[in-house]
Amino acid sequence: MARAVYTRRLATVDPIRIHDPSEMIAQLTGLVDSLEDGRCVIDVAGVGYLVHASSRTLAALPRPPETTKLLIETHVREDAIQLFGFADTAERDWFRLLTTVQGVGPRVALSILSALAPRDLIGAIAGRDQASLTRAPGVGVRLAARLLTELKDKVGAMPSSPGVTIPPPIARPAGVAGDALSALVNLGYRRPEAQATVARVTDRLGEDAALDAIIRDSLKELAGRTGV
Repeated sequence: MARAVYTRRLATVDPIRIHDPSEMIAQLTGLVDSLEDGRCVIDVAGVGYLVHASSRTLAALPRPPETTKLLIETHVREDAIQLFGFADTAERDWFRLLTTVQGVGPRVALSILSALAPRDLIGAIAGRDQASLTRAPGVGVRLAARLLTELKDKVGAMPSSPGVTIPPPIARPAGVAGDALSALVNLGYRRPEAQATVARVTDRLGEDAALDAIIRDSLKELAGRTGV
C-alpha cells in the first residue's frame, strides 16, 4: 500500500520594498535640539532626527529649544537613510529638480541652494549666468554648463519664493561682516543664527558700518532672542 508523503512548505516573506522613498517622511514638527554647519537635529517626541539643510534654511530656524517645522525629502541608500529639510516648498521643489541633473547629488544641491535663493537660480539659469552657479562649492565650470543646458526649459514652471523670510546670502561674508561673524562664533553663538543676525544688522546699519557697531547690535539682537 502506497504511503502518503507530506512535505512541509515554509512560508516566504517578501522583502519590504520602498516604492517612493520621498514619501517616507514628508514633514517634521518638533524642537530644534541643535544647529551645526550643514545640518540640525529636530526632536520629535523624544526622538532626534538628523536633518541636512542649506545654510538658508538653517539660518531661518529658531534658536534651540524652540519649535519649528521642516519639509522633508527622504533619501534611501543601501547603507543609510538621510533626511533633507527645507523651510519652504520653493526650496524643496528646486532640490528635487536639481538632483535630476547628472552629477548633482543631495549635498551639491544643498550647496547650490545655500549660494542662490530660488529667485536667483531662476535668474542665473534664464540669463545663462554660469559664474553665479560656480559660486556654490562643488559646482565647477562643466557642471554649471550642464545645469544651464538641462534646466533652461524647466525654470519657467519653478517657484521663485513663497514669501517666507529667509536671509539672502550665503557665501561666507567678507570684510567687516565676516569679522563680526567670526567674533560672534568665538563667543559661542552658532554660525547659522549668527550669520543671519549679522546680515540683518549690516542691512540696517549700512555697508559702511563700523565693526564694533555691528557686533554691538548683533549681540543685542541675539540677547533679545534668548531673553537675556
